[in-house]
Amino acid sequence: MSYIGRVEQKASDIRRVNVTGSTSATHTLTWTPPNEQSLIITINGVKQQNNYTISGTTLTLDTALTSSDAMEVVGILDIGETTIPGDNSVTAAKIQDDAVTTAKIEDDAVTADKLANSINTEIAANTAKVTNATHTGDVTGATALTIANDAVDIAMLSATGTASSSTFLRGDNAWSAVDAGTANKPYFFAKTTADSTWGSGSYVQVVLNSVVAESNAGSFSTTNYEFTVPSGEGGTYLIGMHLFLPSAIAGCYMKIQLNGSDTTASPSEWYFNSGNSANRRVQSNLLMTLAAGDVIDWWLYGTSGTTNGGNWVWGWRVW
Repeated sequence: MSYIGRVEQKASDIRRVNVTGSTSATHTLTWTPPNEQSLIITINGVKQQNNYTISGTTLTLDTALTSSDAMEVVGILDIGETTIPGDNSVTAAKIQDDAVTTAKIEDDAVTADKLANSINTEIAANTAKVTNATHTGDVTGATALTIANDAVDIAMLSATGTASSSTFLRGDNAWSAVDAGTANKPYFFAKTTADSTWGSGSYVQVVLNSVVAESNAGSFSTTNYEFTVPSGEGGTYLIGMHLFLPSAIAGCYMKIQLNGSDTTASPSEWYFNSGNSANRRVQSNLLMTLAAGDVIDWWLYGTSGTTNGGNWVWGWRVW
């Protein structure tokens, strides 16, 4: 039957030191005991118990030795025995990499001295942005930060393209040159080449059957006598109308319609004395905010059915 009992102690598991001729209570060992329980101490052959302490390699007796005392200190670690490391005895080499988790760090225990200098620099910079009341420059303020007046210059913008005296900043955050070829476009100019019958007692649409000029082909219809805002060309337009008023017209109205409705509460009006023998020419302009697809047309109202052939209309996008 095999042996059952204590495993043979290895020499490497035993440490010993003998002390004679000492009158001190403290003694330095040649190893670091894990705790008091791992030591067997005898003085003059008498085993000691609970009358000494261990701190690192320092053994401290409760009572100092006399010069005639003989002390033996034996350190033994049984195989399989779990021991508690001595104070300040665990070195960095004994700790596995990445083994210290957040849960093992005491709350509010990490000080600024334990942080990398770069982190401390960033924290100080961010703190200055929020709490430093003496901070000056583009951004000011002790708590709520404010951009100083006239502080944001062209170099601070993230726009694409190149800023210059001949470019402007578009709504899509891009610098763009002004294209002289697109100024005041779309535009149109149309007229009537034949007499138009004035409405007597009701409005009639002005017949505008000839396009003199237009930037967007087909935007003015000589069939429906109307202008349609081209796709993508919404904006503020100046819309105008010129009328030739024969002498027989004692009074007249004119109006500009948007999508079939009056553009103003009441149309512009002209009045002439009955029997006036002079012809008249009048015109009117109106600024209108239009969207793509909006339709503009022109209407007349007179006191008689007299005809004339001197009507013109025009328009262009101002911006």
